Amino acid sequence: MKKLLIVLAFAGISFTAAAQENEPVQKYSVSTNSFWSNWFIQAGGEWQAWYSNQEHGNGLARSPFKKFRSNPGVAVAVGKWFTPGLGLRTKLQGFWGKTVVDEKYSGDNKFWTLDEHILFNVSNMLLGYNPKRVWNVIPFLGGGIGRSMTYNFYAMNLSAGILNTFRVSDRVAVNLELGWNRYEEDMDGASFSKTNRRGWEMKDNLLYAEVGLTLNLGKTGWNKTPDVDAIKALSQAQIDALNAQLNDANAENARLRDMLANQKPAETKTVKEFITTPVSVFFNLNKTNIASKKDLVNVQALAKYAKENGSSINVTGYADSATGKSDYNQRLSEKRAETVANELVNMGVNRDKITTAGKGGVNELSPISFNRRATVQIAE
Repeated sequence: MKKLLIVLAFAGISFTAAAQENEPVQKYSVSTNSFWSNWFIQAGGEWQAWYSNQEHGNGLARSPFKKFRSNPGVAVAVGKWFTPGLGLRTKLQGFWGKTVVDEKYSGDNKFWTLDEHILFNVSNMLLGYNPKRVWNVIPFLGGGIGRSMTYNFYAMNLSAGILNTFRVSDRVAVNLELGWNRYEEDMDGASFSKTNRRGWEMKDNLLYAEVGLTLNLGKTGWNKTPDVDAIKALSQAQIDALNAQLNDANAENARLRDMLANQKPAETKTVKEFITTPVSVFFNLNKTNIASKKDLVNVQALAKYAKENGSSINVTGYADSATGKSDYNQRLSEKRAETVANELVNMGVNRDKITTAGKGGVNELSPISFNRRATVQIAE
């Protein structure tokens, strides 16, 4: 029983240390990957200590490093993660064991064990999925079958332990594993007596420590689930921008119809009134890039007039007051004005002829989303 307590103590230390990692938490939903994603293989060397059922009551030393009970071993495994916190692996380990009766008698026992393990990545479960986390703590439970090749015996077994992986890159990790295999009593080939035996002392037990490498295969990591609400908000912002453009176009058409109905002889004055009317360029929510390049058609006409007449241009940026804090909206409106000014420069307008200003968040237009814009106007 002392050996079991030692294993549990190691597990507790590993879990506590991992919980104290000072790293950013990334808790978000992930999408299910294909069957061929997130596979891995492992290989490592082990130090194995055998505690046979025959030694109970013999007063043997409990150290796992005693020569009569310890031998090196090897292990290979292949597995797959189905979620960031849950996986399966198939593990083969052996191959040099011990038959331990007492300190004066122990023999070699060549064996192999094939187990299926359920893996629980508690680091991802409790701290949130983080593909760059250096240390992951992964308890496991499972069972399988073992065979003593020396004595030609087969035995069922249960297994438990804790796997620690230390990230080297997206493909490679160093792993340190502590585990316990509990076999039926005939695994080591020695006879069994039921006299005064309880629990694990009625069975053959293998404690092991393993150091090895993990190699991730194929696609690794998990894709973040799309934020449906954000996508809907973006689509709505684009619809609002189109509605704003349509309303502006309707207003401009109405104004032009009114001008035609009351046309004055001075055509040049009419043209000037048309050119000096503010032109709106719209933006999506929280964006500084122009929502539609079609908005620049009227801006080009205005830029042409300014170049031909040496006129100055005023560009004023706005944000809607319904979203964002005032200082953020101020910066956003200034950046939107600068974006349009850069477009005017690309059209051949001298930068010295352009004045920019930001008005921050406003609610001059209805609906409120129409205020995500910049206006361009010939200076009086």
